[in-house]
Amino acid sequence: MKIRNKIIISVILSVLSAGAVRADLAGQIQSIVNQSSQTKTQFAIQIIEAGSGRAVYSFNANKPMTPASNMKIVTSAAALKYLGADFEYKTTVALIGETLVIIGSGNPLLGDEKTAAKYGRPAGWLLDDIAQKLKQQGISEINDIVIDTTVFDDQRVHPNWPENDLNNWWACEVCGLNYNGNCIAMTVTNNNGRAVITIEPKTSHIKITNRVDIINSGSGAVGAYRLIGEENSLMVKGKCRKQQGPFDVAIERPAGFFGRLLAEKLIAEGVTVRGHIIEKAVEPYSKMKILAEYKTLITDCLSRCNKDSFGLVAESLLKTMAAKKAGFKAGSWAGGQKLVSDYLLSLGIEGEEFNIDDGSGLSRENKLTADAITRVLRDMYKSDDWQIYRDSLAAGGIDGTIGRSFTESKYKGKIFGKTGYIAGVRSFSGICCTEKGDFIFSILTDGGNGQTRSAINEIASAIFD
Repeated sequence: MKIRNKIIISVILSVLSAGAVRADLAGQIQSIVNQSSQTKTQFAIQIIEAGSGRAVYSFNANKPMTPASNMKIVTSAAALKYLGADFEYKTTVALIGETLVIIGSGNPLLGDEKTAAKYGRPAGWLLDDIAQKLKQQGISEINDIVIDTTVFDDQRVHPNWPENDLNNWWACEVCGLNYNGNCIAMTVTNNNGRAVITIEPKTSHIKITNRVDIINSGSGAVGAYRLIGEENSLMVKGKCRKQQGPFDVAIERPAGFFGRLLAEKLIAEGVTVRGHIIEKAVEPYSKMKILAEYKTLITDCLSRCNKDSFGLVAESLLKTMAAKKAGFKAGSWAGGQKLVSDYLLSLGIEGEEFNIDDGSGLSRENKLTADAITRVLRDMYKSDDWQIYRDSLAAGGIDGTIGRSFTESKYKGKIFGKTGYIAGVRSFSGICCTEKGDFIFSILTDGGNGQTRSAINEIASAIFD
């Protein structure tokens, strides 16, 4: 009887202790929220035990909020569900007679410098490899270069993206054939009192009007602006003292950009290009002589999507889901929206808790609740793909968008998550892996300021503690 009483007392003490910890956490979070509320910042927070799914703390958890890049959590999770952990993007290079054919797969990381560096490849290796493959076949001249981008539809720019963002890397066009993040890297240098503009990769495809002024003192700033009605024509304006950049500038019609770069590389390698660069569907496949197939793992895509918040990857994954599912002619935002919505509904999330507009979170029409995000993260946590998914998230104090946060030894490498930011919106969702268990969290804010990110990180630290 005494032993039984000891067990009962032990259980009661355990429950009381857990209740005290939750009350202390609630008090800490409420204090942080109250301080931020003075600046009219709105919070929505959900914290759950990863194993049981039991809520530890909730505040406006069912209020739909603009998630910013926390949208990528949902997009990448849905991509794993629909495409599978073994999925690969495969871009095919082939010959049909004397025509060089490139069949795009929607791969967002084709020619991506970070991915190339991961595998020990130099920038531009892909173009070099195609040129060498032709020369190995004894081919010294070709006619047209045909690029097939029909795996995706031709809506390359989302209608709800801010127009002023469209020449920035985070709002680049989305195409069935993407290359180098669909951007150029631009640098402006003061060369003996003259502003010199260089771009990488080098190409005649981009036309540049130089309106940069050289200054002898003070700080400079330079921007590149699209000329209305002139595709891939940029006016570069601003002030330069020594050097500005390199900074990324998004280009228009990525397939044409890739085709021109390839043609210029072939010519430089002694392969004559007699025809034109044409974007169209390729038929028939039976007459093809395949020269090369370039593959990219979905795990590489997930990492660039979540650790680095690379919007092109999220949008390509969204369209790829649609392209691979029956009933959709080509990958489209509409098709991806439906599939992601179906995924959320399958988790028991009410339709009122979300609105899916794009894959990256750049559109302000996206809406998610903190409850919905934690449910998605827990679905990943319970799946066989959890290790893959967790490894795609930024790791506190180590890498990605939180590499410079949570650097204390007790946090470092133990808080994983995805940040989000667009004007007035900051978010952070992920998982704290503590000695007492794993805790999934989502923190969404609206109307924030420069201090909001610090407040969000304080909440994440309080969860871990």
